[in-house]
Amino acid sequence: MKTVDNYNFKDKKVLIRVDFNVPLDENGNVTDTNRIESAKATIDKVTKDGGVAILMSHLGRPKGEVNSKYSLEHIVSKTQEILGKPVVFVQDCIGDKVKEAIENSNPGDVILLENLRFYNQEEQGDVDFAKQLAELADFYVNDAFGTAHRAHASTTVVAQFFKDAKCYGYLLAKEIESLNKVLNSTDKPVTAVLGGSKVSSKITIIENILDKIDHMIIGGGMTFTFIKALGGNIGDSLVEDDKLSLALEILQKAKDKNVQVHLPVDIVAADAFSADANIQIVDAYNIPQGWMGLDVGPKTLEALEPVIMESKIILWNGPLGVFEIESFAKGTVTLGEFIARSTKNGAFSLVGGGDSVAAVKQFDLAKDMSYVSTGGGAMLEMLEGKVLPGIQAIEQ
Repeated sequence: MKTVDNYNFKDKKVLIRVDFNVPLDENGNVTDTNRIESAKATIDKVTKDGGVAILMSHLGRPKGEVNSKYSLEHIVSKTQEILGKPVVFVQDCIGDKVKEAIENSNPGDVILLENLRFYNQEEQGDVDFAKQLAELADFYVNDAFGTAHRAHASTTVVAQFFKDAKCYGYLLAKEIESLNKVLNSTDKPVTAVLGGSKVSSKITIIENILDKIDHMIIGGGMTFTFIKALGGNIGDSLVEDDKLSLALEILQKAKDKNVQVHLPVDIVAADAFSADANIQIVDAYNIPQGWMGLDVGPKTLEALEPVIMESKIILWNGPLGVFEIESFAKGTVTLGEFIARSTKNGAFSLVGGGDSVAAVKQFDLAKDMSYVSTGGGAMLEMLEGKVLPGIQAIEQ
């Protein structure tokens, strides 16, 4: 896998696709700097070699129109602070203004281009737009895992104009390496924790990873589709009635492949989806009418602890309960603590998918995981066994 380590960028103009699609508050201030920090190492490598780092990214969904709310100008001061050096901002991403800024640059400079999605051609994967981006530089680096599953002009099409002058940035390389470690591990046992609300959204992942795992822990709302399929009473819990036979098929496939499936044995049930609901701990297969399961109970956590502690590889995708409400957060927090302990003991843990990432950040567990993925959709597609266009474009 060719990364920026394989090249010296002295006197090169380097076009770097970063993912600076960061959250902003109502005053345009960056509220989570993780994605900018994640790109720092790649940018530093280029500038320390004596190259010019030309950064391109999207922000939000401006739908092909210039909109100051989505201008990357908002993130300039925060980017300068993180990189520890000035950043030249250009109010366009193609054209004369950009070419002029690049011509006037010096080795070691950082240039940030305006939001790529101010042009419809970016999301359309337009070849001419990609060519105009390519003309700005001698070398192309893709370091945006969060958009690697999109065949956009800046993530995929542009790479064709850099035959032997393209590679992965550190972040994208680390993402691929971490996922490959989970999917192709010889270390056993491998455990996948799959949470979230719907079986339907996880079905392709489950089918792709069953051959690679030893334990599958099922949590979140999709639990109740499995429990109902097995004949349990789930009260008013979330369920996909049209997926009951699919749930049974998954359980059978897992059994055929010697994968141990761990479903909750007890549940924290509430009489309303609310912070001030009445709650009780009930048998997972006997939830009373008028009550809904919103977290796993203490017996379930007790049963999961040895599974996590004995695992050598752990993939965590999806919370065990409605962790956003304190009364239903214990399952997710405790699971996170188990994974943190197992990681400390030498396991490799990969956390990915929006809600799990949000949970480990909220409960200050991110630092205790081996790797926290920066790309929800891209990670899910890799877990489903798909080839990501942004990765394929570098390989070709």
